[in-house]
Amino acid sequence: MSEYKPLITTRRNVLRAAGAGFGHLALAGLLGSIAKKAAAAELNALNPLAPKRPPLPAKAKRIIFLFQEGAMSSVDTFEYKPELEKRNGKSGPGGGTITASKFKFKQYGNSGAWFSELMPNIAKHADDLCFIRGLYTDTPAHPQAVVQLHTGSANASLTRPSMGSWLLYGLGTENQDLPGYVTINPPVAFGGASNYGSAFLPAYYQGTAISDAGGMPNIAAATSKELEREQIDLIQDLNHEVAANPGAPEAVDGVIKSYELGFRMQDSVPALLDISKEPQHVLDAYGVKPGLDGSFARQCLMARRLSEAGVRFVEIRQPGWDHHTNLHNGLIEQNRRIDQPTAALLEDLKQRGLLEDTLVLFGSEFGRLPTSQGADGRDHNITGYAMFLTGAGVKKGFSYGGTDELGMAAVDGRMHINDLHATLLGLMGIDHEQLTYRYAGRDFRLTNVAGVVQRQVFA
Repeated sequence: MSEYKPLITTRRNVLRAAGAGFGHLALAGLLGSIAKKAAAAELNALNPLAPKRPPLPAKAKRIIFLFQEGAMSSVDTFEYKPELEKRNGKSGPGGGTITASKFKFKQYGNSGAWFSELMPNIAKHADDLCFIRGLYTDTPAHPQAVVQLHTGSANASLTRPSMGSWLLYGLGTENQDLPGYVTINPPVAFGGASNYGSAFLPAYYQGTAISDAGGMPNIAAATSKELEREQIDLIQDLNHEVAANPGAPEAVDGVIKSYELGFRMQDSVPALLDISKEPQHVLDAYGVKPGLDGSFARQCLMARRLSEAGVRFVEIRQPGWDHHTNLHNGLIEQNRRIDQPTAALLEDLKQRGLLEDTLVLFGSEFGRLPTSQGADGRDHNITGYAMFLTGAGVKKGFSYGGTDELGMAAVDGRMHINDLHATLLGLMGIDHEQLTYRYAGRDFRLTNVAGVVQRQVFA
């Protein structure tokens, strides 16, 4: 008589036997998927800046933001409103005197986009541009509006991560020897470092600030590279000891990675920002020159070099658009500084094949009213203004939305700043509702609890 052996049934055995083993296969697939996610999470923990595959089909790989700080007047540049001329000098809705632009407008390209005489070079790219003409925001104060444009929140006292930091958090960066997020000539007022900071995201996601001459503080080594490596290794050993302690602040991990990135950047960054090595015809095309008049040109050329090298998000800034007075001459001066470099950047990106996967955003924190302020000025307008996009993923020679006949308020295709952020992330292959970070007991995102992707602008 054989010895009795009790039948031991486990969940794994049941799954193996049931349904001809398909249950077991499903379990194996599930466990494999979990293992892959765990491996990916471990890899991201080791190198959180490693490039990541976008969750959704991506139309763009990188962004260049040309920020016109101070609020460019749309109705004097690329928002032609014939009704302003017809009603010039009459009372405007809500008060004020309707004031026509002093500049002549004409149409360009097959799209028939209107530009004033201030932008003859950008106007040549009319058929590549995608205008967003129904924008609006929440506050007419520069500090709050600039911070909201960059972080999604107008409350500067509740600091949020900047959109460049969110993008770096979501996608990583392609070049591990360079910062993934660079801000050139960043705002010193209007929120300052909050506009490119990482807030509660780990510190290695914050923007790296560079001057408009390509300068980066403390990038040059103070000693030989070999000795510096030994010094950093000693410091890193101490940092790792601190990081290994339970309850160690996340900032320690950011310091560790910042040291390593800084060490690698010493060779790559100075050479990359040295635009003097560019051929003379390229420097002439951008209008590069010393001093304030050449600031934006230098920034545009550096932005191209950084983007070409694999930087995920580059922002450049031209201040000085706050024309409560001296509107006429002020606009002439400002556009003289930005028109040629902007056009040259778009042409350079196109010739190099970079515009196929680079998204360019051009605009301000809000616009200006169609009514006059004093003898020669316009006040802030948050109810309707325009920006333009060009490059990867957006329709060419296209306008979405619009303001009323005077350019006062958005009436068609109204698009809040949260919608703009959702749309930019969508073009980069990210669902803005899924890109979250848990902090203080809740999941935060760039678009907070709002934001609608405006797919009408997608190519």
